Amino acid sequence: MKLEHRDGLLFSTIEINYQGKTKQINNIVLDTGATKSLICQEIVDDIGIEVNKKDKIVMSYGIGGKAPAFIKNIDQIILGDYTFKNINIDFSKIDYEDIKGLLGLDLLIDGEFIIDLKRMELKTK
Repeated sequence: MKLEHRDGLLFSTIEINYQGKTKQINNIVLDTGATKSLICQEIVDDIGIEVNKKDKIVMSYGIGGKAPAFIKNIDQIILGDYTFKNINIDFSKIDYEDIKGLLGLDLLIDGEFIIDLKRMELKTK
């Protein structure tokens, strides 16, 4: 999967499948400094991913401070050739116009990805 180096960050694209609905999300930052992956909640409203009483609420901490996030079990997240199934993902408000999520160490380690900076690619083992 190709990565885009822009504004000092590495950007990727994911596909998310939830209750029979699919959406491609661009502008996901590859963030090896993030413990957990995080997706902008507003970008997935149209496929029915919204907070409800059953969802666990957690606090996300980062450079910008802290913000509440909700955890939702997602049917699939597709990252290049790799598919995560029945996976819990955090959703929160992201205050950056051009960033729609963070691809953190939780998914990078689970998928055993290799980051090839010479070719600007994210590869599976």
